[in-house]
Amino acid sequence: MNLLIFNALSWEQRKLSDLVDVCSGMDYKHLSIGNIPVFGTGGYMLSVDKALSYDRDAIGIGRKGTIDKPYILKAPFWTVDTLFYCIPRDEGTLNFDYDLFQCIDWKQKDESTGVPSLSKVAINDTDVMVPKTDEQKKIGYFFEELDLVITLHQSKAESWKNKENQLSTISWEQRKLFEMATFSKGSGYSKADLAPSGTPIILYGRMYTKYETIIKEVDTFAEEKAGSVYSKGGEVIVPASGETAEDISRASVVENTGVLLGGDINIIHPNDNLIPGFLALTISNGNQQKKLSAKAQGASIVHLHNEDLKDVDILYPTIAEQRKISEFFQGLDDTITLHHRKLNRTQICINRSFLYGSF
Repeated sequence: MNLLIFNALSWEQRKLSDLVDVCSGMDYKHLSIGNIPVFGTGGYMLSVDKALSYDRDAIGIGRKGTIDKPYILKAPFWTVDTLFYCIPRDEGTLNFDYDLFQCIDWKQKDESTGVPSLSKVAINDTDVMVPKTDEQKKIGYFFEELDLVITLHQSKAESWKNKENQLSTISWEQRKLFEMATFSKGSGYSKADLAPSGTPIILYGRMYTKYETIIKEVDTFAEEKAGSVYSKGGEVIVPASGETAEDISRASVVENTGVLLGGDINIIHPNDNLIPGFLALTISNGNQQKKLSAKAQGASIVHLHNEDLKDVDILYPTIAEQRKISEFFQGLDDTITLHHRKLNRTQICINRSFLYGSF
């Protein structure tokens, strides 16, 4: 996939009414059963013998109820009266228009004090920023291809989950984590210690903003201080504090040596029976993650301690199986990271808030 570079100066502000024709759905109960799908705000409902649109794809968005979950409608289709269907005025811009619809805060346009409601006027009057039509088509294609890749890998992940459920757990062992690892803490660095250059450093906030299983690249730096803690490669790190229990109940592996490990980081050194990547996945997902979240204590700031981690139950297979599981999910992470980089808004001048005129 080639990286797309666009000149944002050529973009202009338009109304959504310039881009799409907003059409109303209708009651279907007078129709006979057929092969034309009927859609409501929650998706597919049933099939009938007539269509509101036979040959033009559209974007469905709720008029009543769920008004903030747009989705693509492939012709032929029928929509009920609680779902608008919006047909692009220019051929080939469906995916771009769909991206715009996903970026808009539709709940702010709710016109009801009861059941959320959206009107044609509200849709038509929405300001958006758009490039020329040929660029709209390229951007739409780009995001469509990215979505397909992510969907593919989500399917692979689901397949693996199903396969994992079929594995016999008789060969898996369960122990407390303190039996499988030793523990330490990072040193007292904070954001105030960051510098333009120096030694690479990981602060605890990175773990619940980037959600990495393996931390491979570190692009923040600090000047070294006495008493610093450095990675030796292969440590599993867990935030010791954060805003929510879900934020800090996750783990990452530090791949490289010589990285400073900042304050409020719990460090786990797994023994030879645990692969670091497998341990990080185990802590960050499933029952272990839920149990660890329940241990987090605090009000505005919550905390986890090494003593909490030591009590975590670890269910683990052989080293060979751990390695396969780790490699599978790392491959998934790498693919998604690659496509996120291609998606970098600064590189392609597509900032989603910029797209719909939030300036």
